Amino acid sequence: MEDEDTVRHIDVHAHFSPPSTPDERQRTWQAMLGRGIYFPEPYEWSLERTLAHMDASGIAMQLLSNIPGSASAVRASNDYGATLVADHPSRFGLLAGLATEDPDEALREARRARELLDADGFAVTADRHGVHLGDDALTPLWEQLDDWGAVVFVHPEARRPAVLGHPAPLYEVAFETARTVFDLLFRRMFSRYPNITFVIAHCGGAFPALTGRLRLLGDEAWVPHGITPEEIDAQVSRLYVDTAATAAASSLLPAMATVGADHIVYGSDWGAPCTTEASAEANLRALAGCGALSAEEAQGVMRRAADLFPRAARRLSGTAVARPPAGR
Repeated sequence: MEDEDTVRHIDVHAHFSPPSTPDERQRTWQAMLGRGIYFPEPYEWSLERTLAHMDASGIAMQLLSNIPGSASAVRASNDYGATLVADHPSRFGLLAGLATEDPDEALREARRARELLDADGFAVTADRHGVHLGDDALTPLWEQLDDWGAVVFVHPEARRPAVLGHPAPLYEVAFETARTVFDLLFRRMFSRYPNITFVIAHCGGAFPALTGRLRLLGDEAWVPHGITPEEIDAQVSRLYVDTAATAAASSLLPAMATVGADHIVYGSDWGAPCTTEASAEANLRALAGCGALSAEEAQGVMRRAADLFPRAARRLSGTAVARPPAGR
């Protein structure tokens, strides 16, 4: 029997996918092979396997996210994710995906996901079909999410061609994440929308390790629209990062120096084809064993998502949860 702290752990970085046909899975697999991602067979997300993994790892709840390639697929995925939460309200929450390449559609889907699907938060892609999160056309979306005080999970696009012969999910996603965070810093996005809680995937990718360089050079005369070290510190102090595939001192120590140990939340990357029971469990064990975090800090990482997602935490505890108001 796990202790009370363990069984209440919430995983903020977990993926899912709607049911698919063998032909659809075969096409997806072949597309991955074409991008240099050599999975041995087509991947199918399984509810039963997911629950078994959660039980074995002591994970009480996963916040599910999925952002497929088209806007229509995003809507269908959000609908399926909402049914998973409705069927298993104490085990899952939904971070509704938004197709940010179409700002009007993204705003419509955000409102639909909040009002009809009862989403716990939102998931966005750092660079989706060439549209970055700092694009001015997305301003109405950010204003709405800020008005709601929403939690927004920022994930890189892993479905890219190989770079230097290496599959993009291996390390290129970390650089995409850093580019996006730094662009948002220069645009003062994190200050302009202070009521949004941003959670950056994979321990922030490369951005924590490069923040010192930005603090040193970001306001030099040769940098357009420069940013001071003080502005950088004020903005990054608002950010949270997760631990997906990054529970190592080399990843955690830069994050702790940049956002603070109290802004790290547990994420597993479960549900991604590149994550197995073995790799997820090794990452979970390393969280407390890598030497970067004290035992108390590691426990804080595991528990902290309950503060970011109080409605999900109340479902987990069996407390009645009211729907959010239509406006703030």
